[in-house]
Amino acid sequence: MKKTIITLVSIILGGIALDQLTKILVLKLMHLGQSIELIPGVFNITYIQNEGAAFGMLSEHRWIFMITSTVAIIGIGIYLFGFCRERMTLKVGLAMIISGGVGNMIDRTAYGFVVDMIDFRMLDFWKWIFNVADALVCIGAGVVILALILDIAKESKEKKQKNENKQ
Repeated sequence: MKKTIITLVSIILGGIALDQLTKILVLKLMHLGQSIELIPGVFNITYIQNEGAAFGMLSEHRWIFMITSTVAIIGIGIYLFGFCRERMTLKVGLAMIISGGVGNMIDRTAYGFVVDMIDFRMLDFWKWIFNVADALVCIGAGVVILALILDIAKESKEKKQKNENKQ
């Protein structure tokens, strides 16, 4: 149990540290709107400021979003460390979501905006620039969904075996 808590706290703090380090580097070394091409036609580092939620949504309602985000982060944290008895996969996904949420909340509180810089250009339909925290939230949500699908499949298999044993 103690090892699990250390692992989850390490994921949260490590994710926050990586997110903040990348943002500090961008703030110190780039000017707003600057773009550095790393892989031609595929990947750039482009410094923008996002005043809203993911992909710039809700920029006019910053405080509502901050309150909602804070409540969600606290709720997920309480569930993760107080009640979650599920497989480690689910816990890791939740820890990643908390990490990304806190990383972006630090920006919103300190600067009034979120520093974004990861700019994939390979896909024509992809127009958004994001950051490490955004990636942690999205990947963490994917891991949570995967964990829930695995749990549903496991329960279904156990139910089927239980019904076969009754016959």
